[in-house]
Amino acid sequence: MLHITDEIAIQDWELTESFMRASGPGGQNVNKVSSAVELRFEAATSPSLTTPVKNRLRRLAGRRWTNEGALVIQCDETRSQARNREIARDRLKELIKSALTPPKRRIPTRPTLGSKKRRLKEKKVRGEVKALRGKVDPAK
Repeated sequence: MLHITDEIAIQDWELTESFMRASGPGGQNVNKVSSAVELRFEAATSPSLTTPVKNRLRRLAGRRWTNEGALVIQCDETRSQARNREIARDRLKELIKSALTPPKRRIPTRPTLGSKKRRLKEKKVRGEVKALRGKVDPAK
């Protein structure tokens, strides 16, 4: 069982771990040992998360969210399978924690009087510069 908060805990049946050989440097260890971890969390069918949390989690997960509604986290940072497992679980925990907090509502603000005046002044200056780009009259 993976404890996220005091109220939310993810059951073991919701998580699937598979191990594979990692890429990158590591010598013979890379060729022999399956140390990379792929943690799969069936988020869409999870009873421990509410629908708004699932929607926020889906948006935060991005490409890690599958069409079946699963969240896939991969880790091959260390040579140790156990440590990679811990890192993947920690990443899942942090992702769910960030999805638990609802986003702040944006309060629209009005531009200040000074910013309006500066904008209009800059527009006038640009307009004058462009007006001076016209053809030169040789009669003057």
